[in-house]
Amino acid sequence: MRSKTLTMLALALAAMGLQAHADTLKKVADSGKITLAYRESSVPFSYLAGSGQPVGISVEIANAVAAEVKRRTNKPNLEVAWQAVTSQNRIPLLVNGTIDLECGSTTNNSTRAKDVAFAVNHFYTGTRLLTKKTSGIKNYADLAGKTVASTTGTTNAQVMRKYNEEKNLGINLILGKDHSDSMLLVDAGRAVAFAMDDILLYGLVATAKNPADWAVVGDSLQVEPYACMLRKDDPQFKQLVDGVIGKMMKSGEFEKLYAKWFTSPIPPNNVNLQLPMAPELKQNLKDLSDKPAT
Repeated sequence: MRSKTLTMLALALAAMGLQAHADTLKKVADSGKITLAYRESSVPFSYLAGSGQPVGISVEIANAVAAEVKRRTNKPNLEVAWQAVTSQNRIPLLVNGTIDLECGSTTNNSTRAKDVAFAVNHFYTGTRLLTKKTSGIKNYADLAGKTVASTTGTTNAQVMRKYNEEKNLGINLILGKDHSDSMLLVDAGRAVAFAMDDILLYGLVATAKNPADWAVVGDSLQVEPYACMLRKDDPQFKQLVDGVIGKMMKSGEFEKLYAKWFTSPIPPNNVNLQLPMAPELKQNLKDLSDKPAT
């Protein structure tokens, strides 16, 4: 009986620990620090541009959330720390409490929603191909029997595997550890194309040594939303993050940020991506939906 009581007590304490762990605002207030995640090469969302500090539209969203957390916790001197993450480790680092919020280039889908929660969607994109203009690659049929790169831990790698099987193209898929690594596989001739979200491909071209050598080609295989990622079962923090993003979208501030990062010159090379806002995103400025990709 005593053993059973101790077991129940241990389970209760574990549950309390999990509940406290999911309470991000309490965790942040107690520690005096919020840790935000950034990506090193997800242009123009979250990337390094020479200064050592991350920049991008997702970084600006994360900073706006941090400012509201300072206000909500009444801690104006709250430390804001930054942690680099990859496609592969971003979810484990969020779940284990190393980071508190990830605003990068993460697709909001139902598979990931089993482990994490997502805020209001702030971008929509789809898988396309980055290749050298001299490669002759125009669409997916041209990839038959060839080696194609994607990035570890991304939905794009899954999309390419499925498409390859359905079309029986005999593609050899190799994976880079991050987007710049995947692009390097193409640049080095180890792959003929890099399959990734089209906006990230445009961003990589914008920061490439020789942008004129590259082309984004192929049909968009799917439409997927990007959203900031936070821990599950933390309704108070999700409400705060959604509130910050929703306010930006309703006030017109988000549209100004979009213009800054997508239709104006951006660092480090002052290249303009010239990418107007997609209809899906325009609609979500009104809907404020966090609906995942199907």
